[in-house]
Amino acid sequence: MNKHPKQLWLSFESWLLDPPKIELHPCVHHVRNFLRILFAVARDMASGQLNLHAMSLVYTTILSIVPMLALIFSVLKTFNVQDALTPMLHRFLEPMGEKGIEIESSVLTFIDNMKVGVLGALGLIMLIYVVISLIQKIEHAFNAVWLSPQLRPLGERISHYLGVILIGPVLIVAAISLTASTMNSGFAQSVLAIEPFGSLFVFLTKLMPFIMIIFAFTFFYVVMPNARVSFRSALFGGVISGCSWQVLSLIFTAFVVNSTRYDVIYSGFAVGIVLLIWLYMNWLILLLGSSIAFYHQHGNHITRNHKLEASPELIEKAGLDIMRYIALRYDSGSMPVKQTELEELNAIPAILSGKIIDKLLEHNLLLIAGEKSDMFVPAHSTDQISVASIFKALRQDKTNLMPMMSVAPSVDMLIQKVNTGFYKSVEHLTLRDLIKQ
Repeated sequence: MNKHPKQLWLSFESWLLDPPKIELHPCVHHVRNFLRILFAVARDMASGQLNLHAMSLVYTTILSIVPMLALIFSVLKTFNVQDALTPMLHRFLEPMGEKGIEIESSVLTFIDNMKVGVLGALGLIMLIYVVISLIQKIEHAFNAVWLSPQLRPLGERISHYLGVILIGPVLIVAAISLTASTMNSGFAQSVLAIEPFGSLFVFLTKLMPFIMIIFAFTFFYVVMPNARVSFRSALFGGVISGCSWQVLSLIFTAFVVNSTRYDVIYSGFAVGIVLLIWLYMNWLILLLGSSIAFYHQHGNHITRNHKLEASPELIEKAGLDIMRYIALRYDSGSMPVKQTELEELNAIPAILSGKIIDKLLEHNLLLIAGEKSDMFVPAHSTDQISVASIFKALRQDKTNLMPMMSVAPSVDMLIQKVNTGFYKSVEHLTLRDLIKQ
């Protein structure tokens, strides 16, 4: 008997999201993991947050792109290598056809007219501020994808951003120049004269723009989020988003070629509208690739329930067990506990365990440790951390609505009585006592 489409979907969803009941074949396991990532990314896309971040970045890019390019070109002019970056701008605008050439010419004219050296101190500061605000908004979008709620500290942020703006383009141009000079050397030419090295070099030359795009996407995924990103996961996201960008550029080129009627409708505004669409699609692909990299690295975040509303009892139970586990490892002299271990400890969704860990960090019950800042240790000696303080951290009212509530005196007295009795029952119990039990 044929199954109803809804039953087929429920069966597929169960196979995709529930832990497998039997060991899967390696090929099936990899296909399942890939489909799980696509499912999670599609669900994020449907929620609309990635769209909002992409549209916000389009607006900021329009305001900041000319000052940013002016600053980068000014740095490159110091080394007299500014012309090496122009082909990259051309490559980015190439899918827009004649409109892209028009925009490229206008941008380069603006950059040439914007003399950074004659702006003065205040003008230079404003220029750098506009550029940093763009990169800060990019980091904010990436942090939202990687569930990292905080930006970098101010000092680290400025040094990090200036490094990306000023040093990054110099290193890229230096790498291109070094590669070109190496390939023009006599030894390289003699090697290329031997087949199949010559044909292989021609093939790699044609493939190089594609490889550079994948490298650029991977670089973004590693550097921009305020999180520890595995290079393997970043490369996975970079390959998929790089391939998607190539396909999208071909589709967009065909769209622009066949969009002559838009010139009639929008007249002089057509170039701007096409640019806005192209920028939006680029940012969206970049953010989707980052989401793919995130789920590749944190597969345990792919759960059946996208939005979780955990009960207070579940949060307290999981939080107390997390503290017990970390304290047990700490007192035994073992390695600090990694975040990935905690995410798998209680078989609860990782996004929920992450929120619990954030509560414990905020109340100075845990400290971040390890070279990669992905481990945790107790903030104090385990005999100095009371169980009551753990409960208070997990029960914190972050909205600060409790003092504003107006309830009947009988209700208020009952709540106080219950809380007093509860905390009195655990007032002499410490984290070390919990370990011993």
